Amino acid sequence: GRQSLTRLSAHIEEHELVSIQDSKGYTYYDWREDLKRVLFLTGIDAKDTTFLFTDTQIRMEAFLEDINNLLNTGEVANLFMPDELEKIAADMRVLLQASGLPTNKMALHAHFIS
Repeated sequence: GRQSLTRLSAHIEEHELVSIQDSKGYTYYDWREDLKRVLFLTGIDAKDTTFLFTDTQIRMEAFLEDINNLLNTGEVANLFMPDELEKIAADMRVLLQASGLPTNKMALHAHFIS
């Protein structure tokens, strides 16, 4: 069905397919770590990525709130710790400098979430 078509489409387009490893002990912390992984793949590694998330994987309403925020604003509030934000900024600064783009804070943020 739809999951098979999504997997096929991701393969045809040479996208990295990411799906959460849903298990009985899957927690909100695990969810946020999976979101971080997806954002690092797309933002810093610049890999075309397909995130496969099904209705059966919705364990908490907060999952949907995070997806909604990600779709509407490109980010999830308080997802990254300060040290992770510093690493993101450093990695993005190198990428933007290599592309000849400005490396101010606004440009780093805009490029990461785009």
